[in-house]
Amino acid sequence: MTEATVKHPPLTAAQKLAALHRLAVVVVLGFASGLPLALTGQAMQAWLTVSGVDLATIGFLSAVGLPYTFKFLWAPLMDRFELPWLGRRRGWLVLTQLGLAGALLALSVTSPTAATRSFALLAVLVAFVSASQDIVVDAYRTDLLPARERGLGSSLYVLGYRLAMIISGGIAFIWVDPAQGGGWTWPEVYRFMAGLMVVAAIFSATLLPRLKVEARPTSVARRDLLGFAAVVAAVVVGFLLSERIGPPIAQAVLGPLLAGGSLSADLQGKWIKLLALVIGLVITIPLAAWAAKAAKFETLLGGLGSYFSQRGAGAFLALIILYKLGDAFAGSLMTPFLLKSMLYTQAEVGVVNKVIGLWLTIGGALLGGALMLKIGLWRALLLFGILQMASNIGFWWLAVSGKGVIPGLTLPAFDWGFVQLQQPTPVDGGLLLVIAAENLSGGMGTAAFVAFLMSLCNHRFTATHYAFLSAFASVGRVWVGPLAGVLAESIGWPTFFVISTVMALPALLMLVWLRSAIEPLEADRDAAASDD
Repeated sequence: MTEATVKHPPLTAAQKLAALHRLAVVVVLGFASGLPLALTGQAMQAWLTVSGVDLATIGFLSAVGLPYTFKFLWAPLMDRFELPWLGRRRGWLVLTQLGLAGALLALSVTSPTAATRSFALLAVLVAFVSASQDIVVDAYRTDLLPARERGLGSSLYVLGYRLAMIISGGIAFIWVDPAQGGGWTWPEVYRFMAGLMVVAAIFSATLLPRLKVEARPTSVARRDLLGFAAVVAAVVVGFLLSERIGPPIAQAVLGPLLAGGSLSADLQGKWIKLLALVIGLVITIPLAAWAAKAAKFETLLGGLGSYFSQRGAGAFLALIILYKLGDAFAGSLMTPFLLKSMLYTQAEVGVVNKVIGLWLTIGGALLGGALMLKIGLWRALLLFGILQMASNIGFWWLAVSGKGVIPGLTLPAFDWGFVQLQQPTPVDGGLLLVIAAENLSGGMGTAAFVAFLMSLCNHRFTATHYAFLSAFASVGRVWVGPLAGVLAESIGWPTFFVISTVMALPALLMLVWLRSAIEPLEADRDAAASDD
């Protein structure tokens, strides 16, 4: 039986009410999860851009999102240990949300130019705590939703997530625009976001329902803690080794190749720095894996073993990396492209790319969830993947054609209290068209992709499995940033966007190959339930 033909019995009135409660909770948790992402991504890029930080440095600072890639290393602790009073999932939620409030507050009082290293370290801390919150939110959502609700639940999660990004990555742009906004500064924006995370922590502590999930892993607590400590130590050792031997190796490999080229000395140095970063990963990741095995980090090893025992596990990981790769590559430096290259104002970018665009993403996600009920998971992944790839061509067209090719519109001045435009703001028609296509297709693709990740999780290791899978999913968003910044400076924006389009093709080919393995995933796994 394929996933498009899975049938479920009709729901009773009480079951419908419980389903509405679950879906409402998913929206709120999506909001809490989405709020910090822009604050270490596009909002931070805007702060750095207007502060005068150069493009390649901004690209390298996108690597502060590395914790999103490695969060599966500490996710097992959130599967294994239960904090007092609130339960395994809710307790970790409250702790991480309060931690985010504190980290954002610290970031708000740090200068990105006068204290760049401290700023970067604090941004890494925000990303680490945000990734930790995501571990718990993803596990909670996956445990909460039955198979029949995954498609719609994924759409509503994206709804909450994108609503948060409208605030942190959209309205915030208008708040800080010197000509149009409300006179805010970026530090004030970050302090406001810290306050919102405190509200999220109160919600998690008081209004989230308890879960019925499979029993948590029964490994020896002391061994798990020692295993995690061993992994952390291995990462530190790998970092120190990388700092010492990475740059010389990169210089020896790339130096002779770049010496006779046309690149400036500064850009050559950035390519060498990029290779040194890759060398560091090649050293650190195997070292951390060896440490986990040697220290018998049982929950991590058991969770990974559980995942790899299923059919197509390795191929699924490759698909997870590739599915959003082209989309992530095109969007990795979107803010500098629109502000520096296209010369749009911060208010125009905030309105079109961050507000109108994110509403279109929400619409795309809801449309994607509705279509998934009709066409099933595999067909949705394929169709939405094709649309994502096609939308990247729009950015190539915008980079080649420039502003003013398509008539735009003028937004009137307004003051809604929480956001205002002091003067009428022109909106370029080409920008509006391209952002509309990108966000509609991206929202649809995200809804299908999140449902796909949830379908691969075993409830006994939900936090470990989802963190592991979403870490691979974040490879595109995190790792292409350093490459994208250097590449865009080297080859120019039009060629950059052509490459981003081509990078979407391998995922579509893999989807065709994996159809027989993906179609059965919409059925619920049998699970023995116990209280969270």
